[in-house]
Amino acid sequence: MAQEKNAPETQAGTQTAEKPAQTQVSPEQPQAGNPQEPAGKGSAGQAKEEKADKKSTQATLNAQLAAAQQKAEDLKAQLDQAKETLMRTAAEYDNFRKRSAREKDAAFGDGVAFAVEKLLGVLDTLSLAANTPTQDENYKKGVVMTLDQCAKAFEAIGVEEIQAQGLPFDPQLCAAVMQQPAPEGMESGTVTQVLQKGYTYKGKVVRHASVAVAE
Repeated sequence: MAQEKNAPETQAGTQTAEKPAQTQVSPEQPQAGNPQEPAGKGSAGQAKEEKADKKSTQATLNAQLAAAQQKAEDLKAQLDQAKETLMRTAAEYDNFRKRSAREKDAAFGDGVAFAVEKLLGVLDTLSLAANTPTQDENYKKGVVMTLDQCAKAFEAIGVEEIQAQGLPFDPQLCAAVMQQPAPEGMESGTVTQVLQKGYTYKGKVVRHASVAVAE
């Protein structure tokens, strides 16, 4: 009987001891600051996205700037190469023009010298006729006038007679065909007589003067 009376008390005590545990199991109440956390996290995320967008935009601008600078350098290199090519072409053309002018002048000069050389034989014949004694003064006068006209025509085109009489022998202008005893007061190597006149055309010898030289 005593055990039966104690049994209810034990059960009651057990129930009484379990009540505080039931009180602890009750759901947690939300704290006052918790509802504001989502808003703070959203602002931070938006700031990060804006910062990332700025970095991406800056990187894009830097890439575009680098590409523009590289393109400008390439264009400058092409321009410098074009200028160099143009200057080289202009120099080559100028050299070609000068060379062509020289060749043209040389060809013309050679043609004139060739024609003058062929006419010198006629001039020699006229000179011989003018120095030959004759009783026909009109004939001699006509020959002398012809010689004067030839001399003026030659002078007009640049043909000049080589002056050698009484001057030291110059192998560049004269051809010695004989030697003669030196007259009194004349040094050896001096031209004593011009046997055939020589001529130059603009400084170029067309025909050497044939001369006699003092021994």
